[in-house]
Amino acid sequence: MEDSSSCSSTVTGLSQVSFLQRTLERLSSTQCLKLQPEEAAPVAVIALQRYLSEPTEGQQQPDSYSYDVTVTDGVWRAKCFVHPSLNHLVHTNTLRTGADISITQCTFVYNERRLGHGYICIEKLGSGAGRSAVLPRIKDVSSLPILVKHGMERSVVLQSDVPLQVSRKHYLSLWNNDDPEGDIWTSGSPTSDTVLDVSKITLLSSLESSFRNTWKSLPLLVKIIHKSRLRYYGKFGLKIDYPYQAYFEVADQSGTMSLVLWNELCPEFYQRLNVGTVLYLQNYTLKQSYSNRSHPQMDHHRMKTFNSVEICLNPRNPASVITVVSPKSVLPQWGLPEVSYQFTTRSELEKQSNSFACDIIGLVTFVGRVERVKSKGNKGPEKYWTYRWIHAVDGTSDRPFILEVFSSSQPEIFSRICPMTYLVCTQMRVCQVEGSLPYLTSSCETETFITGYHKGQPYVSDPKVKSFIQWTKTLKDNLVLQKTAVGGHYCYPSPPQKCTQSMADASAQAPLVSVADLKRELETLQYREHKRLAIQGQITAVRYMKNPKSTEYETTEEKEEPGVSADACEQAVPDTHKDPSTAKRTLEASLTPSAKKISASRGKRRIQTTDTTQSSLNCSSLPAKRRAGHKNTEAAQEQAEEESHSESEEAQDVESHLQLHRDSDVLSWESSSWLKQQQEASEHLCQGGLYQGSFSRRFTFNEKDVLLQWSNLQPTHWAPEQTADSISSVVCPGYYQVTILGINKQIAVDAAYFPVVSSDMPRAVGLPQNPHGNTMLSCLSSGFLCPLTDSASHSESTLPEPEDILRTASELEDMHVMCILDLCHLGGDNVEVLISKLYRVTEVCLN
Repeated sequence: MEDSSSCSSTVTGLSQVSFLQRTLERLSSTQCLKLQPEEAAPVAVIALQRYLSEPTEGQQQPDSYSYDVTVTDGVWRAKCFVHPSLNHLVHTNTLRTGADISITQCTFVYNERRLGHGYICIEKLGSGAGRSAVLPRIKDVSSLPILVKHGMERSVVLQSDVPLQVSRKHYLSLWNNDDPEGDIWTSGSPTSDTVLDVSKITLLSSLESSFRNTWKSLPLLVKIIHKSRLRYYGKFGLKIDYPYQAYFEVADQSGTMSLVLWNELCPEFYQRLNVGTVLYLQNYTLKQSYSNRSHPQMDHHRMKTFNSVEICLNPRNPASVITVVSPKSVLPQWGLPEVSYQFTTRSELEKQSNSFACDIIGLVTFVGRVERVKSKGNKGPEKYWTYRWIHAVDGTSDRPFILEVFSSSQPEIFSRICPMTYLVCTQMRVCQVEGSLPYLTSSCETETFITGYHKGQPYVSDPKVKSFIQWTKTLKDNLVLQKTAVGGHYCYPSPPQKCTQSMADASAQAPLVSVADLKRELETLQYREHKRLAIQGQITAVRYMKNPKSTEYETTEEKEEPGVSADACEQAVPDTHKDPSTAKRTLEASLTPSAKKISASRGKRRIQTTDTTQSSLNCSSLPAKRRAGHKNTEAAQEQAEEESHSESEEAQDVESHLQLHRDSDVLSWESSSWLKQQQEASEHLCQGGLYQGSFSRRFTFNEKDVLLQWSNLQPTHWAPEQTADSISSVVCPGYYQVTILGINKQIAVDAAYFPVVSSDMPRAVGLPQNPHGNTMLSCLSSGFLCPLTDSASHSESTLPEPEDILRTASELEDMHVMCILDLCHLGGDNVEVLISKLYRVTEVCLN
C-alpha cells in the first residue's frame, strides 16, 4: 500500500455523478484512495456475504472467513471486498445490512491470475448507528445497475452470486455453516413421471452381504425416512469446491440403510430430498459406515437396520444418477414402507429416559431470540451453531414443552417460528435435569415444521397429531395471546441448587474462570454469541435500576470506527470496556455553576438515592495510572490518590446534577470496604449490563414481522421490511446491578440481576421455586422474588419492595461467593452480562 501522501487524492471539477461512480473513476488514477469526511457520502449496505478465506503464500493465515459487501448510493450498486482488518465489525454486527456506512479509504485490487477481474476493497469506514438515509429513497434495489470498472463489464463474479475471491465458488450462511445460502441451492421438487424399469433393482439387504465381493451396481428403489442437517467440512487447502455432506436414512421392503449425498450434489438435491420422497438410484457406490456419526432412533419403524455399509452418491467417479420419483408414480406393489413417527405428549415426557428420541407437536407460546454458541472440538475453521429456546403446549399438561431448537438447515422455517403457530419437531432428544423440568434438544436428524409447511408431510395422519388439532379447535386466540412472549434473555436449565465441584470442570455448564479470563471472553465475544461462566469473588455494591440501556439500533448518532484501517499500525482488537472518563468530562462541561457546587455525601454503608449513570462513572474513578497498568510507585501512589479524590468529587458533582434532571432513580448499597477496594483495584469492567433487547415482548399479530426481525439474527440481504417501524421500548419492571470484585481484588465486574417476579415470565417455567425470605442473598441465590405474582390473581402487592431487599444486603459483606454469569453479545458495543445464580462458598464447597 502507498503512503498517505500518495494515497490521498483531491476532488476537482466533479460532475453530478453518484458517489460510487465517482469513487471508481478516481481509483483508476490512484492505487489507494483516502476520502475526507465531507466527501465520503453515505452508502447503504444491502448485502453482506461470507465465505472461507483464501490462504496467502508467505503471509500469516488470515481470518478463517472473508466477507463481500454490496453497497448502494441510490444510483448504483457495487460489490466490494471487506479488508480483513474490518472483519471484527462484522463479528460484532456493527457492519450490517440495512445500515449506512461512509467509505473513507479504499483500493482497487486486480486479480493477477485472471484477465478482466478486479474489485474495490474497503479498507476504512465510518459506521452510522441510526436508520439508513439512503434506502428509503430506493423503490427497488434489484433494479439498480451494478457498478463495474471500464473494461471489466464481462466479469460474472461482480454480477452474480459468487465470491470476489475467485477460488471460492459459493457463499456460506452469514452466521452458521449449516444453512444453505445463495442461488446455487436448488429448491422445489422436480420429479420424474417416466416409466421406471424396476425389474432389475436390488434390495438393501443384498448390498450388505455383497459389499466385500465383486458386485454390479444394480438400481435401488428406496424411500427417505429420515433426513439430517447439512455438514460443511471446508478447510484451508482442501481442493473441493463444494465441501458438503448430508445423511439420509432410506428404506425398502428389506430394511433401512444410510445414504450419503456428497459435495456439489448437495446444492442440487438437498432441498429436493425430503422425508417420504422415493428415489431411483443408479451409479452409486458403497463404503464402510462411518462409526462416529450420530444416528436417528428408528426402533419404532420395526425394520431391520443395515449398519455395516452406507450408500454414497457422488458427483463423479462415478457420477451418480438420482431420479426423484413423482408421488403419483409410486406403485403399491413396490412394497416401500410407510414413514413412521414416535410422537410424545407433554404428559408423557417425565416418563421418558435421558436421550430418548421422540417427535412432538405443540402450539408455540414463547420464542426466544436466536443465539449462537461456538462449536467445541472443531479442528478446522471456527464454527457457530445457531439455536433458540421455544415453549409449546399440547393440552395434555399445564406445563409446556421446553425446546432447545438448533438450526436444522431449514432457515426459512427456523426464522419464522413465532407464537400461535403449530410446531412439529422430529427426533428431539430428552434431557432429564436434576431439580428442573426435563427439556428437549435437537439432534443432527431433527427437522422442524410450522404452520404453512405441514401440507403433504407424512405425519399429518398420525393419531396424536389429529388429537392435537382437535384440541386446538377448543382454544380462544385472545386468551392464548395473553400468555405469549417473544425474545429477551432466556437460558435453561437453571444452575443447580447446590454448588458442586464439577462446576470447576472446563466441560461443565458454567466453567469456573478467573476475572481476567472473563475480561478476555467479553472482548472476544461475537454477535449473539452466548456463554455461561462462573467467577469467584465478593459482592461489593448493589444498585436498583429502573432504566435498561438502549441498544445501538435505537440511537441515531453516526460514529467513525477508530483504528479501522488496513495499516498494520492501526489494527487493534476493539476494546469493549472503554474508559468513560471522556463521557464524564463532557457531562461535567455541561454543569451549571449552581450544579457544580452541589455535593453528595458518601457513607461507607448506606442506602441512598443515586442516578443510573453512577455505574459508568464509577469505572472512571480508578486512578489513571492504575487504569494504564503502570507500576504503583510511591510517587505514583500519591498522584493516584489525588486524582482519585479529584475524580471522586467530580463524579459526585455530575451525579448530583443528573439527579436534578432525571425522573428515574435507583437505590444502592455498598460494602464498607468498597471505597478503598476500588482505589486499589486495577480495572472495573462495567460495559455489560441489561438492555432493551434483554426483555421479552408480548406477541401480537400486528407486530409479527417486526418481532420476528427483532428476535432473529441480522439478515444477509436487506429487504424493504427491514425499514419497518422499530419495536417499542418495554417498560422495565426494575433490576439490580451487582458489582462483583474478583477473589484477588484486582478486577471488578458489573452484572445485571433481573429476578423472575411473575409466573407469566418465560424464565419462570421450570425454575425451582423453594420459598425464601427475600433477602438480597436469597434472591440472588434463587433467581426469583417470593412469592411469584400471577397476572390472573393481580397479586402484585405481595412482592417485596426493592428498599426492603436492599436493607438486607449487608449480609453480603466480605462473603466469598461464586457467581454464574450469562454473557450475550447483542450487537455493536452492547454486551449483556447477567448474574443467574450466586453460591456462597463454604468449606463444604471447597472439599
